[in-house]
Amino acid sequence: MSHRKADAGPTASPAKLFGEALRFARERAGLTQEALGKLLHCDRTVVTRYEGGHRPMPLDTVMACDEILQTGGMLHLLWKRVDWQADVEHPDWFQKYVDLEGEALAIRVYQYARVNGLLQCADYAHALFRAGMDRGNPTLLQERVTARMSRQKRLLGPDGPLHIAVLDESAIRSAFGGPDVMRRQMEHLLEVGRRPNISIQVAPFGSVPCRRPATSMFLMEMPDGSEWLYSESLYRGHFSDSPSVVAEHRGDYDLLRGHVLSVSDSRALIADAMEEYRYEERRSQRGGVADEQLQRRSRGRVRRGGSRVPYPRRRSGA
Repeated sequence: MSHRKADAGPTASPAKLFGEALRFARERAGLTQEALGKLLHCDRTVVTRYEGGHRPMPLDTVMACDEILQTGGMLHLLWKRVDWQADVEHPDWFQKYVDLEGEALAIRVYQYARVNGLLQCADYAHALFRAGMDRGNPTLLQERVTARMSRQKRLLGPDGPLHIAVLDESAIRSAFGGPDVMRRQMEHLLEVGRRPNISIQVAPFGSVPCRRPATSMFLMEMPDGSEWLYSESLYRGHFSDSPSVVAEHRGDYDLLRGHVLSVSDSRALIADAMEEYRYEERRSQRGGVADEQLQRRSRGRVRRGGSRVPYPRRRSGA
């Protein structure tokens, strides 16, 4: 869990002082956070964290800001004076992933058991969060769903990053929230899969590539040319930008894509799953109607005093 360092006065945190200088220069230049983010090839939320002193800005980005905002090297000078390890509010492991995701030019995913967050519809995300937290806190539940949906804005925008997702078939077949939610999630996959920057493929049950990843993993290409590997265990996230580690898993990922369904065949499998969930949804609805009719029928056969009233016999030919 991250901890905020207590302020001891107006200049207690050099990181925050740098962020304030950045914000002042941006506003003087007449730019919004979103506009500056586009010029720096990152999301608005990343600029917010820079200006809050909660994340160190890469050196090349600092120099780009000096040029864009015409600060004459002031930001670079301040940046060199900051002890980032001492002053920055360190985000937890998932926040670090979100920050990388917000800047990535390309995101490659292999996902087990569930659809990855960038491809989830709101109902599916709600069902996932509801299953994993206290149901007595609807406000927190909605905040988490809203946060997840906000991460998709950049992906679904006109200049969204490349997103290649390989979903293990278990992600399609593991039902969260009931058949109605799963049917909507399959519809969502088919819809977003039409976008030119998004490719969705399914690794069907029974396909055994030579080196299948042991867990879900994410490969992200950054604007500075670096690449990050991210995966999760039970209680934490794991990151690596080691070129040898990333290259090894990138090779595994490329081999994996050669053993999974094509994009068109994957769409067909997702469409089939959607119809299966639709059938289950309708059958569930019919079952509910039948139960309600049976209850009404039972109530109609009971007097107020509790004795049964026989149904009138049908006359022959009626």
